[in-house]
Order: sequence, then structure tokens, then C-alpha cells
Amino acid sequence: MLDRSNHQEPAMTVHARIGEVTERIAERSRDSRARYLDRIRAAAAKAPVRKALGCANLAHGFAACGTGDKATLMTGDAPNIGIVTAYNDMLSAHQPYEGYPELIRRAAREAGAVAQVAGGVPAMCDGVTQGEAGMELSLFSRDVIALSTGIALSHQMFDGALYLGICDKIVPGLVIGALSFGHLPGIFVPAGPMPSGISNEEKARTRQLYAEGKVGRAELLDSEAKSYHAPGTCTFYGTANSNQMLMELMGLHVPGATFVNPNTPLREALTVTAVRRVLEITAAGNAFTPIGEVLDERAFVNGVVGLHATGGSTNHTLHLVAMARAAGLVLTWEDFADLAEVVPLVARVYPNGSADVNHFRAAGGLQFLIREFLAAGYLHRDVRTVWGTGLDGYTVAPALDADGRVGFAESPAASANEAVLRPAANPFQPTGGLTVLGGNLGRGVIKTSAVKSDRHVIEAPARVFHSQDELQQAFKAGTLDGDVIAVVRFQGPKANGMPELHKLTPPLGVLQDRGHRVALVTDGRMSGASGKVPAAIHVTPEAAEGGPIARIRDGDRIRLDATAGTLEVLIEPAEWAARVPATADLAANQSGVGRDLFGHFRAMVGPADQGASAL
Repeated sequence: MLDRSNHQEPAMTVHARIGEVTERIAERSRDSRARYLDRIRAAAAKAPVRKALGCANLAHGFAACGTGDKATLMTGDAPNIGIVTAYNDMLSAHQPYEGYPELIRRAAREAGAVAQVAGGVPAMCDGVTQGEAGMELSLFSRDVIALSTGIALSHQMFDGALYLGICDKIVPGLVIGALSFGHLPGIFVPAGPMPSGISNEEKARTRQLYAEGKVGRAELLDSEAKSYHAPGTCTFYGTANSNQMLMELMGLHVPGATFVNPNTPLREALTVTAVRRVLEITAAGNAFTPIGEVLDERAFVNGVVGLHATGGSTNHTLHLVAMARAAGLVLTWEDFADLAEVVPLVARVYPNGSADVNHFRAAGGLQFLIREFLAAGYLHRDVRTVWGTGLDGYTVAPALDADGRVGFAESPAASANEAVLRPAANPFQPTGGLTVLGGNLGRGVIKTSAVKSDRHVIEAPARVFHSQDELQQAFKAGTLDGDVIAVVRFQGPKANGMPELHKLTPPLGVLQDRGHRVALVTDGRMSGASGKVPAAIHVTPEAAEGGPIARIRDGDRIRLDATAGTLEVLIEPAEWAARVPATADLAANQSGVGRDLFGHFRAMVGPADQGASAL
């Protein structure tokens, strides 16, 4: 038997601000959430649809199965689990999934059930496409993944699903697709981070040396290869690992599954445990748990709290908003901002510190954080989870028992390394790692957890660019120097798909290290790897829609104040209002490397503060 004992600590009232934000999300979402729940409950009442399929339809569905699975499906009584996989062997994070379908099928058969690969979803790597044309498809891939998930599950052969995905847009896309089939129970199955390579500080140092021309391509490639060196997720705390944190905090993982390394006995046993558990929570089991009911407003608030507490990826100011809307919930940037004011930052993982996610796990990981935050009232304890225990069930750490199965024990009560992970009462800073900015330049977000406090306020003249290549050329030519706020615009979702702009980090980091006051303002993205240079990103309205960022001219004085939450150009209001927004020739962004296929996405996509979704 699986041990899901619930060792609850004494109940504590949730923090007043946490409760207030949760209630207002529920109130503003009352009608849309009710419509969503009505829809998935009506779908659940008809399940399993497989039994009602015509004989030819059903025969097509099990034609390729082995004799045993075919016989099981012909009777129609045993559960059939759909596997939606983001496997490919180019992405280090997703390569370990190659053997998962057979492992899952075997575990399902042992339990008297069936599992089938329902479909695959694309999984692109932002690390490979950084600075390249393919990065302009990255954000839109989230919506393609959601659509692909819908297609995979549309055969109506399944009683539940296992979702195999890790990286940047893949998990949010899988969640959005899963919520379209919210009547089906589902568990997200991670593959874990690669072992630690060279330090992130050493990697960043080599990148800056390369930007300055002090080392060559051979040295840079050697450094990168020593960092990204094995199967598994990249070990820095970017969007991929923020995704995994969210899936655990939002109750969609087996407890403790998040940061266990690939290709280890414990990793395999956790996957088998996920199979056994998903069978228990189907309508054929005794603990029916539709994924659409797990992901309510409390789950999303817990996710935002986790994002602030760990200094997670800024991409989730887009993704969580889009995910919530798929569940009939209206989550706003104001909710992020208000939660950030009370949630303490308790983790230092690169780029917020020198540690990686393996060090974070060794210090106590999510189990320690969840227990601390439950005790302090920062998390909702009384939530539905796939494990069936509320969030208390996620304070335990998994380990193999004598039979090679997963057992659970209370994790240590103290952090093993307070330079990496601290208790809630002794945080690195009293407020969260993300700040929402607003002012006459529109709205944006900034990741403050990696930025030194003396750089939370930057006031400097603007230098305007229409691509990251333009900025790099100016830096190499020596014409970008001194105190500066670099404005890189026409990088929003309508302009070119809102690419990440990480090639900006090394040159701006060099300028900052030279003692200059430096910041970035952009309608593009920087993601979870946003580093030591203050960056106001996701600025909306974007330049391609004539937003205020399009009015900025070289030399305009800009003030970015992450403490006050403001983003202002210091121009007389009358002069500013009279400015004509600049335009840009975006023809080069509309074809090549698949970009011609995404014209409809660019035309339909919504603004950043509404999730930048084309669905």
C-alpha cells in the first residue's frame, strides 16, 4: 500500500492578505468559474465515453494493443490512462522520457489497467533558440502544446492522463490542454534535473569575458558544455524548474517528485507511484479527483506564493494568468503585486544566488518550504491535490523502501544550508522576488530577487534599439557606455512573438560591472534566467500597438523604481502626450524558420498582462 498518511500540524488561519487576494479572485471569477465547473461536471457524468463508442471506433482505438491490453479494453471495465508526452532526445530535460511509456504501461498492467500514448506535443528549447529566429515561435509553442494536448485526448478513450513535460512553455501548455479536459484526473510526471556541473557563477563569468572579447568561442563552448552536460533539466532556477515547483505546490505531482535526478531508482519508482495513484483517482477508483477541480483559486494563489518565495521565473506572470483563465479563473498582475508585498523570499538559487536546484533540494527543498509556509499561514492547506491529503501531504520526502517502492518520511525540520534556503521567519528579504511596475510607460514586471538592493532604483538616459542585435553591435562598437537605460522595443507578442532576450545580459552586465547605472526596459521577455541587471520586461501595451514604449527617444530620462513599483519617463506631460509613436519594419520577423506559419497567432495574441495567449 502507498503511504499517504497526513501528519497535519495545528491549523493556522491563512495570512490576511493571502485570504483577501484569494477571495477577490474567486469573486471576480464567480461566473466564469461556475460555467467551467458546470461544463466539466457534465462531461464527467458521461464518462467513460469509451464504453459508448461504436464498435469500429473502439476497435480502431485498441487495434495496435497487445493481446492482454486489447482484452482489457474490450471489456470496458478497467481504467485506460492516456499518456501525453513531450519526449524528444534533443532536449536534455525531455530525453529521459524515452523509456517512460513502457514503464507506465507495465505499471498499469500490474494494476489490471491499460496505458496508451495518447499523443505527443512539441517541446522546443529556449536555450538552443536564444538570439535566433526560432525563439520567435517559443511563446506561441505554449498554445500549440495546449492544442496538441486537446487533440491527443479527443479520442475519448481515457479515464485519466499522465502528462510528461518539464520545460518552459511545455508545462503551461499541458496544463491549459489538461484543463480543457478538466473532468479527467491527471498527474504531472517530471523527469528531474541533471546533476550539477560547473558553477553558475563560473558560467556567467565566461559569458561576460566572451562579450568583452577576452576569451574566444572555444573557451565559451567548453564552459557551456560543462554546465549543460547530461540528461535532465538545466540546473539553474529558470522557467523549467519554476514549472516543477508550481506543479508540486499546486498539487499535481506525487509529493517530493520535483527535483529527483533522472535515471535513478527513486526517479523510476516515483513514476510508477504516479501510475498507481492516477488509477486510484479515476472514476473507476475510490477517490475521483478531476484536474479541473484541483486547480481552483486557492491552488493558483499557492502557486504565485511559491513563485515569490523562491524568486521564480518572470515568465509565469504570463503563464499562470493563461493557465488560470483555462480554469475559468481571472488572475491579474495586481494579484501578483499584492501577494509580493507579504510573501518573503526564502530561497537563493541561481540567478538569485550561487546554488542550483540540486543544492536547493539538499537544503530541504520544497518539503521544507511548504511546511514553513503552511505554519506561517502563507499557503492554503485545505486544497484538493492528486495525492488526496491537502498540502500537508507535500511536507514529506520520498525514499525507497526495502521492496524498492516509494515510502515517505517527514523531512528535516531545519534547513541544511541557510545560504540557500531559509525559514519563513528569517528570509533573505521580507517581500517576494517579483515586482509589478506601472506608470506613464505602461505596465511591466521586474525580477528583483537577483538584483542587488542598491540597483532597485535606476534613473538614467534612454538608448533605444529595435532588436537585441542592434544593442550588441553598439556595445561592440563602444558607443554604448556610461549610465544608460537600454530600451529594446518591438519585441512584444504581436510584433514578433515576444522572444527572450538573454543575449542582452552579458553586455549590460559588463557595463554594470564597470560601475555604471544600467537597466533594461523592453516589451519582450527575459524569463527565469533574468540576472543581476534590473530589467523591466513584458511592458504593455507593446510598441507594435503604439504603446507608450514606442514614444521613447534617445536621451529621454527614465526612472525604474522597483521599490515604489513605478516605471516612468521624466518628460513634461504635454510633450509626452504630443509624441508620435515610432514604427518599425517587422517584415523580417514574419517568415523563415517557421515564422510564416504563425501569422494568425501574432494577429490574435492578447496583451502580456492577460497571458499573451492566442487561444
